[in-house]
Amino acid sequence: MKTVELPKNITQFSDLDPEGSYTYTDYLLWQFQERVELIRGKLFRMSPAPSVLHQKLATFFTAKLFNFFEKKNCQVFAAPFDVRLPVSSKKGQDTTVVQPDLCVICDPDKLDERGCAGAPDLMVEILSPGNSSKEMGEKFRAYEEAGVREYWIVNPAEKVVLIYVLNEAGIFIGLAPVTEEGPLRSTIFPELAVDLKEIFV
Repeated sequence: MKTVELPKNITQFSDLDPEGSYTYTDYLLWQFQERVELIRGKLFRMSPAPSVLHQKLATFFTAKLFNFFEKKNCQVFAAPFDVRLPVSSKKGQDTTVVQPDLCVICDPDKLDERGCAGAPDLMVEILSPGNSSKEMGEKFRAYEEAGVREYWIVNPAEKVVLIYVLNEAGIFIGLAPVTEEGPLRSTIFPELAVDLKEIFV
């Protein structure tokens, strides 16, 4: 993969080489409207406008998580919120920056004025048409390598939530899929339970 020499500022997404290799330093210079993510230096363009269902699900999970963590030591952040993961750095620079739909961060030292530097404890991604392969593939491996303790993948089309929990060997272990028939329970936060019947109707 070739390295791209960038001018000081990029104002058009079309000025980027989709096959190029980028860093977080490059990312900070981009001044266009499109939302993008970097995974191991590779450029991923995000959906321009989430669907109504995606927004409803994001609002639902944001409310549930915010209410649960409101008086606890962890903090909840919703997209757009930059998370720089310690995955495949290039010359000491971050090459993976993502914007999960939701994340929970319990270590305040990971937070700075630009977002989160390090792996959140819990990541939540809501699949949209056209991006499911990214969440299921590239992001899955990046989140696992970075040490995300728990990862939820919400699939609106199938009305199911997949939960992956990091084991002691640093490998994601998939739990039984959760549907509206049963409550969604976190492994790392045992008191956190979400009734999917409230949203999957």
